[in-house]
Amino acid sequence: GQRPGAVVAGGTGMIALGTDLVEWRRADGWGHLLGDNGSGAWIGRAGLEAAMRAHDGRRGGSPALLDRLRAVFGPAEELPGLLYPRSDRPAVLASFAPEVAACAGADAIAAEILRRAGVHIAEAAAAVCPKDGAEADGGCEVALTGGLFRMGEPLIGPVREELARLVPQARVTTGTGDPLTGALRIARALATDDLRLPHHPTMLSVQNTQNGSASSGCAATTARNGGPGPDGVPAHGAS
Repeated sequence: GQRPGAVVAGGTGMIALGTDLVEWRRADGWGHLLGDNGSGAWIGRAGLEAAMRAHDGRRGGSPALLDRLRAVFGPAEELPGLLYPRSDRPAVLASFAPEVAACAGADAIAAEILRRAGVHIAEAAAAVCPKDGAEADGGCEVALTGGLFRMGEPLIGPVREELARLVPQARVTTGTGDPLTGALRIARALATDDLRLPHHPTMLSVQNTQNGSASSGCAATTARNGGPGPDGVPAHGAS
């Protein structure tokens, strides 16, 4: 339903959006060079760094992740030449995130990477979670959506733990529906004049356009979901 809360969309990247039904708040979603902390690309890069540390014999290396690097990419010393010329570097980095998750049960370095990712995600959620009156309304609901969270408890557990410390009234849930479901709910609310979500030039904008029919002369209202990325995050936040 249309209520105050927050949504974190995690995949190759990561973004958090929240609303108190007065305004929208955004945290992260700035891409793998400036942010997306805790995302699939972030986890994959951290895992590859730990693998390269093991290759060099430096502290903080993970032999288990080095084995997975070699299995996925080949010789470790050839990885920079494979990775740096790619225009899809975030996706390549994110492709290694499942390897980190697979090693986390038996490898302390991999487990720590997921723990740190969970802390980053919780910090973003806390930054956008509406706080005024949230406790009286039963707490701030934070919905997690996206393929990143299929990693399960090794990632979601640290998110829940850190969020409880930062925003004690927060409740972590999973997203209901998909971006299309959210868009349809917004359209339904517009059709019944029941849209409570705040308008925003990039998160959710509503345009009034003339129908063009000489017989009716009425105005048709359309919603344009201008949120970041193809995941349709603002629509998801409305679901």
